[in-house]
Amino acid sequence: MFKSIRPEDISDNAFKLIGSDWMLITAGAPQACNTMTASWGGFGVLWNKKICWCVIRPVRYTYQFVEKADNFTLSFFEEKYRDSLNLCGSKSGRDLNKIAAAGLTPVAGSLTGATYFDEARMVIECRKIYFQDIDPKHFLDPSIDDNYPNKDYHRMYIGEVVNVLLKSE
Repeated sequence: MFKSIRPEDISDNAFKLIGSDWMLITAGAPQACNTMTASWGGFGVLWNKKICWCVIRPVRYTYQFVEKADNFTLSFFEEKYRDSLNLCGSKSGRDLNKIAAAGLTPVAGSLTGATYFDEARMVIECRKIYFQDIDPKHFLDPSIDDNYPNKDYHRMYIGEVVNVLLKSE
């Protein structure tokens, strides 16, 4: 069971939550969605809106789903789901039903219809409001390009936070 909270009531440390705990970025309806594990992204305020941002490489299967969708979710899990997150980050939804293989239960978001997972401890539903392709000409630190040996630069998505769900105890 989940309860809605205000975005400003999220008590987690964003650096730990995203950088080391990881998240699933998901788009599409439960019957036709894809998800991927991510450890790059953030939260903040932009254009007088509470926002989340994430980045996806165009080669990822999830990219197609986020491109087509008006909404996406970020789902966060307890440590006991680390194996599920590893699977969702290392296997492609093109090749198998990784959501089922990871033992996750897709649920349609109440406000956006975008998929999240019943096993999550926190979910952020976002309405896509902006995207920008990473342009290597703008790297002020040339070593950043070392993250792109295949020159498959990410697309950044900014989503307005429309709902935050916290697992009730």
